[in-house]
Amino acid sequence: MTIPEAFRRQAASRPDAVAVATAREWLTYAELDARSDALARELAAAGVRAGDRVLVCQERSVGLVVGLLGVLKARAAYLPVDLGEAPARLAGILADAEVRVALCDTAGVELLRDQDVPVLHHLGDAPGTPAAPEVHGDPEDLACIMYTSGSTGRPKGVMVPHRAVLNLVTEPNYVTLTPEDRVLHLAPVAFDAATFEIWGALLNGARLELAPASSMGPEELDVLLDDRRISVLWLTAALFHRQIDFSPESLGGARVVLAGGDVLSVDHVRKLRAAAPELEIVNGYGPTEATTFTACHRIAPQEEFTHSVPIGTPVQGALVELRDESGAPVPEGAEGELWIAGAGVSHGYWRRPELTAESFVADAEGRTWYRTGDLTRRRADGVLEFLGRIDGQFKLRGHRVEPGEIENLLTTYPEVRQAAVGVRENLVGDPKLVAWVTTAGDLDRRALRADLRERLPEYMIPTVFAIVDELPITANGKVDRPALPTPDWRRKDNYV
Repeated sequence: MTIPEAFRRQAASRPDAVAVATAREWLTYAELDARSDALARELAAAGVRAGDRVLVCQERSVGLVVGLLGVLKARAAYLPVDLGEAPARLAGILADAEVRVALCDTAGVELLRDQDVPVLHHLGDAPGTPAAPEVHGDPEDLACIMYTSGSTGRPKGVMVPHRAVLNLVTEPNYVTLTPEDRVLHLAPVAFDAATFEIWGALLNGARLELAPASSMGPEELDVLLDDRRISVLWLTAALFHRQIDFSPESLGGARVVLAGGDVLSVDHVRKLRAAAPELEIVNGYGPTEATTFTACHRIAPQEEFTHSVPIGTPVQGALVELRDESGAPVPEGAEGELWIAGAGVSHGYWRRPELTAESFVADAEGRTWYRTGDLTRRRADGVLEFLGRIDGQFKLRGHRVEPGEIENLLTTYPEVRQAAVGVRENLVGDPKLVAWVTTAGDLDRRALRADLRERLPEYMIPTVFAIVDELPITANGKVDRPALPTPDWRRKDNYV
């Protein structure tokens, strides 16, 4: 099936159940079906055809969900972007994807004001009419393109088919989703966790509860979870830790909390388990290239951790192997790069055949394996442990960051000769993005940061610019990142 076909089954069986809701409005499954049908016809009238890419640039809202489903019903693929996307980076994505039309609310129209793309102003409030569009298609058709950080300085679009999304949320072995659940949509729509939130709810007959479009502090999230009776939610590791620091009891009203995007703190897991012993806690691991989750670990009530929270065992439809540098399987218990095959693996990178060939490898049996670049180890009980990255890529607040993208951009400025980017913990233990630079003349940090905001998303803008005489180099000629000095967090001029 395709996503619209699977949704139609839910709409037929639960037409009067609430499908999507905010604090002020909601749509039933029948209403969401009808409104997305109407939008699909409107897109077709605007020239959208099967296989086209439609940019979706909207605040988190009922209209956003109508938009995503309407794009898929038009047999197109949606390309979600955040409203905070840097204009120059957005222009590059638009040109790369050759977007047919942009689906926008009022805020999205403003963001695209200077971009060369046709805009369809859409709020999702048009009532549906009869004559629903045909939604049959091929499960291998593209459902969406998710752009991630690229090491060359050029973002790369991951091509996710319907098949991969359906595998993620159909009878999942890592969580139970039922029509009685209320699933929170909190992740930015351009972040692949939203794929689980939105389609995990709607393709299982659950109620998708939308968090406000504005950012939320821990107190506000506490109130939202209680008021909206959320039973299932996903949090980045950073938000998971922050909420537990605020009040572990605030998560206790849910049935399941999934967390991931970075390494989970053992101490925080213990605190939450003590405060909410009935709560199911799941550590989820997976790259965008394998559609959100590849392995998950359901944390047992009395489980003890030696040094880290495991990433668990493969989700349904996923195959994993640990390989050495030559691509050969490593001995049992040894460390190796995690390779992924199965139903969740994407089609590769949009119009990047060389990059796709590097990361997606076909075997003699016709299976495609995605090389994650993550170093892992399999315990004797079959559970996987994450050990770190093989390359310099890292996760920050749930976002995958290629330091090369930022470094390449920094060296385009005449005042910057060399640049290295990494993560360091500040004085209170929060991970921050740091840029170490060697300069050719005075560096105006304030002007540099302002210009970077036009070219990078906020999470990729360094908090600190540390000026060094030279970058430390390893024996093989690479930047010795562990040897980069810890910034003086007390120096105010580092931040401006």
